[in-house]
Amino acid sequence: QVQLVESGGGLVHPGGSLRLSCVVSGTIFRFNAMGWYRQAPGKQRELVARITAGNNTNYADSVKGRFTISRDNAKNTAYLQMNSLKPEDAAVYYCNKWPGTYWPWGQGAQVTVSS
Repeated sequence: QVQLVESGGGLVHPGGSLRLSCVVSGTIFRFNAMGWYRQAPGKQRELVARITAGNNTNYADSVKGRFTISRDNAKNTAYLQMNSLKPEDAAVYYCNKWPGTYWPWGQGAQVTVSS
């Protein structure tokens, strides 16, 4: 069974940076396109960034120019570098394949942006 383990969340001030990691096990990681998703309280989960097996990337307009998705196939890991964080970026961040059918969701990484 596929397992997803996100890490790297935390509390940052507006304008700060965080780097999230997602370790994937139980599948051939390099064959899969990956996405980073986030869910804020009271809101639906949304896709913020995705990367194909061939390293083509795409971003939601709300994070374009601030977030960078990448992958290391040797480490079965996807990353999300988040710069210039805003209070509206606060959410639980998850990784999963893109597009669906999703693997079981991990526990996510909590990102809090507050002064």
